[in-house]
Amino acid sequence: MTRRWRGFACVAAGLLILASGARGQGSLVGWGGQVVVSDDDLRDLAAIAAGDSHNLGLRADGTVVAWGRNLDRQCEVPAAGAPFIAISAGSTHSLGLQADGSILAWGSNEFGQCDVPWPENGFVAVAAGYQHSLALRDDGSIVAWGSNEYGQCDVPYPFLDYVAIAAGYYHSYGLTSDGWIWAWGDDTFDELDVPVPNGQYAAVAAGGGHGLALRTDGSVAAWGWNFAGQCTVPAPNAGFLAVSAGAAHSLGLKDDGTVVAWGSNSDGQRDVPAPNAGFVKIAAGGSHSLGVKADGSLVHWGSNVWSQGNGPRPNAGIVAVSAADYQSIALRDDGSVVTWGPTSLDPDPEDVFTAVSAGFTHYLALRTDGMVVAWGSNEYGKCNVPAPNTDFLAIAAGKDHSLGLRDDFTVAAWGSNAWGQRNVPAPNAQFIAVAAGWIHSLGLKRDGSVVGWGAAVYGGCAPPEPNADFVAIAAGNLVSLGLKADGSVVVWGSDLDQQLTVPEPNSGFVAIEAGSHVCLGLKDDGSVVAWGSGPYGEFALPQPNTGFTALAAGETHFLALRGGPTAVADLVPSPGAHRLRNHPNPFNPRTTIVFDLASPQPVHLAVFDTRGRQVRALVRGDALPAGRHTVVWDGRGDDGWELPSGVYLSRLAAGGLVSQGRMTMVR
Repeated sequence: MTRRWRGFACVAAGLLILASGARGQGSLVGWGGQVVVSDDDLRDLAAIAAGDSHNLGLRADGTVVAWGRNLDRQCEVPAAGAPFIAISAGSTHSLGLQADGSILAWGSNEFGQCDVPWPENGFVAVAAGYQHSLALRDDGSIVAWGSNEYGQCDVPYPFLDYVAIAAGYYHSYGLTSDGWIWAWGDDTFDELDVPVPNGQYAAVAAGGGHGLALRTDGSVAAWGWNFAGQCTVPAPNAGFLAVSAGAAHSLGLKDDGTVVAWGSNSDGQRDVPAPNAGFVKIAAGGSHSLGVKADGSLVHWGSNVWSQGNGPRPNAGIVAVSAADYQSIALRDDGSVVTWGPTSLDPDPEDVFTAVSAGFTHYLALRTDGMVVAWGSNEYGKCNVPAPNTDFLAIAAGKDHSLGLRDDFTVAAWGSNAWGQRNVPAPNAQFIAVAAGWIHSLGLKRDGSVVGWGAAVYGGCAPPEPNADFVAIAAGNLVSLGLKADGSVVVWGSDLDQQLTVPEPNSGFVAIEAGSHVCLGLKDDGSVVAWGSGPYGEFALPQPNTGFTALAAGETHFLALRGGPTAVADLVPSPGAHRLRNHPNPFNPRTTIVFDLASPQPVHLAVFDTRGRQVRALVRGDALPAGRHTVVWDGRGDDGWELPSGVYLSRLAAGGLVSQGRMTMVR
């Protein structure tokens, strides 16, 4: 769950200087219980569908992309025998209509909602409800299957001449060619009471307990459950081209390209992002909304608890990531932080951070000045950073406790101590990395040994012999991981989830992560290895499995960072402010130093050891333009030799000012 430094594959010695430009292309890919895809995968979608907490997108080439909640595998699109031509997302299942008239269904099948009736061809439309499914055949008949507790699968007379269908939570609609809407299923909230005069409708949509219909004159009719105003269409009720119904909110697309939203706004699902213009498609989900613009861009607003907003928005410029339980946090190349999940509050946007860590219900972030910022649930005091809150080098958030590594190489611990996870063993000295698990803690010493404290259940605090040559650590539920200098991984603790057996070949690893039931390892070729157990697609690794630079593991979801910052966003810095920082920190053996210039000026940037000796000159008086710049240090001295683990100082002289930052290298 929580190794707080990110290992990177070794590369040839070299120097990279990047001037200010477009945002870096470091993006996240997620799998398991939450699916996250590249923003590029969400461009130019021909159709979109929003489920309760997941989404589907239909590409022009007939392939389908899915993202969001995946606990029922509703985002794992099966191999298609023909191109897809239509999609629909239900609560926990998905439907795809193929060009040959057949239907593929995937996700939860608890009520048979994925058991497409025979004959499985001749279909022209699909609609996924809460626990049931509808399909329209080319002869105008409707087929229904899945849960029928409220009669939502009992299609009424007439049995032919239908041209459109819609499936709600427990009710269903069919639109006939004469503009008449037929309704069946649950009527608890009058969701079957289609407004009269009937027979003037051009489209229909079904929500959680309400219905929407588009009249031929461009106005919208709404009926059913109205507890949040989801049936109160805003004035002027005219000029609509399309409608979509969510769990308790409604969307309408106007002929001027704007989106109108009404009903519940519990998660911001009504707050259409500016500019509200140029929309051509809409979809309303459980408590989130989607829109596609004329330029092919996808817009999301509302809940992002299950990554239905595709994780960080935008999914670009990411340099570090952490996950725990069902929540996630990412660090951007401009030093800002973005969070998503049940606890998704971001810190002060004016702060600039160098490291992040996610706990079960709280977050930690390390500022460039060495101060730790903590937010979220403060149960057990896990957000009460002990004084002095300064000079921290690394952080780790556990289930109910937190750890911080100070620049004197001691460990500070706060939060719950029910299992002794705050009782750092003596001597509290010479630590260079920390990791926080559910109820235990780990510390990596300068001599390469690992120290564990807290819950000793299953031996998670007792690293096996030889306890030496470790360069990284990770702590999960009842399991601990250590990365050796030779690239092998050692695992100790509980084997209830088969986490102690590292897949062969156990070599070439450069980073490790421990989740609740699954362990992750990053190889020096940029590929991800997963082992352990779990029913949520934990081993459906993203493809192509290459080019990754960092990992994060939560309860059921997993994230991998692909690429990394190749350029960074423009910034107008404060006069004379360098905002010197580096990421990752700690690092092995490569880190990116970032600084800002208010105006063009000569720059001197060098690395010093703790005794004040210059060990590497990175920029030697080069005249650089105003804006943001990055320099990659490969952990070598001016003589080309690798430098040992330890604390180093980056020192920048420009414009008559000198800035200095601390960097910790762990080999």
